Amino acid sequence: MKTTLFTTAAIVALGTGIAQAQLVIEPGSDDRINWASLEEFAAAHPDLEGESFNILGPWLGGDQELFLSVLAYFNEVTGAGAQYSGSDSFEQQIVIDSEAGSPPDVAVFPQPGLAADLAAKGFLKPLGEETAQWLRNTYAAGESWAELGTYEGPEGEEHLYAFPYKADVKSLVWYVPENFEDAGYEIPETYEDLKALTEQIAEEGETPWCIGLGSGGATGWPATDWVEDLMLRTATPEQYDQWVANEMPFNDPVVVNAIEEFGWFAKNSDFVAGGTGAVTSTDFRESPAGLFEFPPSCYMHRQASFIPTFFPEETVVGEDADFFYMPAPASGDLGQPVLGGGTMFAALSDNPAAMAFIDFLKTPAAHEIWMAQQGFLTPHTGANPEAYVDETVRRMGQILLDATVFRFDASDLMPGAIGAGAFWTGMIDFVGGSSAQEVADQIQQTWASLK
Repeated sequence: MKTTLFTTAAIVALGTGIAQAQLVIEPGSDDRINWASLEEFAAAHPDLEGESFNILGPWLGGDQELFLSVLAYFNEVTGAGAQYSGSDSFEQQIVIDSEAGSPPDVAVFPQPGLAADLAAKGFLKPLGEETAQWLRNTYAAGESWAELGTYEGPEGEEHLYAFPYKADVKSLVWYVPENFEDAGYEIPETYEDLKALTEQIAEEGETPWCIGLGSGGATGWPATDWVEDLMLRTATPEQYDQWVANEMPFNDPVVVNAIEEFGWFAKNSDFVAGGTGAVTSTDFRESPAGLFEFPPSCYMHRQASFIPTFFPEETVVGEDADFFYMPAPASGDLGQPVLGGGTMFAALSDNPAAMAFIDFLKTPAAHEIWMAQQGFLTPHTGANPEAYVDETVRRMGQILLDATVFRFDASDLMPGAIGAGAFWTGMIDFVGGSSAQEVADQIQQTWASLK
């Protein structure tokens, strides 16, 4: 670990007005934080004193407070006055404000597709090739992250328009270590091992998986995450991208194969708790419960990093429950793919302080300060992993750092009628008895009707 601390003068300068700025970590007090990166950033942007700009995003409640805790350091080291406003209708508000000619200086996009739409209309400002190259060089699977923020502008030319900051990991399989230990099961290291373990558990008269697709009006979405993860383990990243853009039809054999792979797990009553019929009727929030029953109703549950929220009270992640990376094929041809989500920062004005804020997000400290609290993962290879709040989160962060390919949740990138409609219902039909080909044909027909 290499950590450079501020000089005494710099610490004093940064610490001035701590109470007013509400800095959550006293500068220089935590050697996990690269305080020198803030000093270097401030030295490179000496003309921001008194400048102001506003940021609009989707974060409210706890996430808003956590982001404000990072923003306070930008204001403190620059003397600028950045202000953040959160909205529970961000997706609608940012479009209205942009089209009305009164956009925020910076916006935080939870979905790249919306940012791409606004870039095509000329509302976003290019961030420059230097920043695109910085992402390629500094983020793990950097090319993936640079591509995630690169869109066509109003003239049809591609530019980096959005800077990724704060990631989520979905390629996780949850289990109870005590159950695995008692049964003598090993953590699978390859996708083939995962399928072999599934078969072994079933052959021993136990149930390998808990799967629940219920989610009220959004029933079916957990299956889309399964299919997306399996696309990354049975197809190339380029094919995944073609699928997302419908350049590869939804009913292409490559996609049908991924859906059938999901069916290998979900449509075998020996493999899922309650049998196949329970998959569509079980709420996704209740589906992990079988891990904690005695004897266990299942041994594994595939879900994103948020699922411990629905574990039994007082469950200690890392002890009572744990996770492993949903492994890639043994051949290594597809690398170490990770499915996830994240937020993207884009500039909508030429305000120099707003553009400087994008540079601030490159500093290790801008990541480490949030890492030291909660709810933050980053692929920034220059950020200190020791800054993570605990070992569990650090291991999730390591999955991002080990990734050779990162892809955003496909359904969130597809048109709403597909990603939040036909794809969801199609997966319910598939588990209910329709073939993968029938479901894929129907989804493609719906997509074609949108064009």
